[in-house]
Amino acid sequence: MKKISHIGSLLKRIYRGYSAELLDSLQQRGFTDLRPSFLEVLLYVCENEGPSIKEVGRACGLKKQTMTSHLNELEKRGYIERRINPRDKREQNIFLTAYGEKFKLNLFECIDVIERAYTQVLGEVELDRVQHLLKNFHVKISSSRNNELPL
Repeated sequence: MKKISHIGSLLKRIYRGYSAELLDSLQQRGFTDLRPSFLEVLLYVCENEGPSIKEVGRACGLKKQTMTSHLNELEKRGYIERRINPRDKREQNIFLTAYGEKFKLNLFECIDVIERAYTQVLGEVELDRVQHLLKNFHVKISSSRNNELPL
């Protein structure tokens, strides 16, 4: 009998392994109060200066209620702060606190260590190819969903 591997299952396994490794590295550096779902939010905020709550939620694929809960927890733990958008008083933007900036440096260092290890396993060319393929796949899938084209 032929074993079938579904792409979603493979991607989920890779993502879970990556997240667990990243979370473990961050915990070893003293950031012991995080959950994997917080990492997605924090990563987006670290990569984007002052995103709106809607932008973060859309990028992370989180519902408004979940997004609010995550932001409340991250704010309570001292990673982020919300500020009213000066151009649109109805909108709030998310910024890193001083502690959040310290976290950002550690996050990027941990990611670099993990990616160097992946490079040793796959080789630089192969890892670049995987990243390019996944980015391309994501863009095409996202654009086909947004345009409601059949997959």
